Parts: sequence; C-alpha cells; structure tokens
Amino acid sequence: MTRGRAQDVEVCGVTAAIAVIDGKWKTTLLWLLEPGPRRPGELRRQLAGLSEKVLTQSLREMETDGLVHRRVYDTLPLKTEYSLTEFGQELATALAPLSDWGHRRLERLTDTRSAAS
Repeated sequence: MTRGRAQDVEVCGVTAAIAVIDGKWKTTLLWLLEPGPRRPGELRRQLAGLSEKVLTQSLREMETDGLVHRRVYDTLPLKTEYSLTEFGQELATALAPLSDWGHRRLERLTDTRSAAS
C-alpha cells in the first residue's frame, strides 16, 4: 500500500488507518512510545535489526501523520525525544483489540500445530 492511500478520501476507513501504520516497525514503535517519551537511541536498542535511517524515516512519517511529536532540546549535545500525540494515543487504544485478536489467532495456530503433531 502506498502512503498516498492514507491521504485518499475515497478509500474506506480501515484502509486509511492501515496506510498510516503500514510497514515493519510502526506498530512496534507505537507500542514502545505508548508509556511515554523515548529517545531515538533507546528505540533503536530495543529493536534489533532496525537501522537509524529506517527509524528516522518511520518516525518522520508518523510525525507527518500526526501520531508522534518530536521534541528537540536546545542543549549540547542535542537531545531529541519522541512521544505519542493524543491522536497517536487514540490509534494505540484502537489497535489494542486487534492486538488481542492477533494473540488469540497465534494461540489457535499453535494449538492446531500441536494437535497435528
């Protein structure tokens, strides 16, 4: 799905929502930012395999979509923190039942595989 779909007013609401969280890292970043602000280095350490470039790109897209607030402190060395906006918190809350459903699905898959063995 292209990012342009997130701006298309002719698509259904679910498609518009998925376009905003599309990608490998965005839902995990939402989850990590839900408790409170985090620095980029903290986020990268918690996500093995996430490059600095992809982290920055994902956070900037989330900022553009109104999910994340970027705060830069005027100190030396420069300090940056990311936090969820109220809109981002709404999305995290909306995704919680979907996450629960996903965990139940994984349990069913595990049960099915165990029964087949």
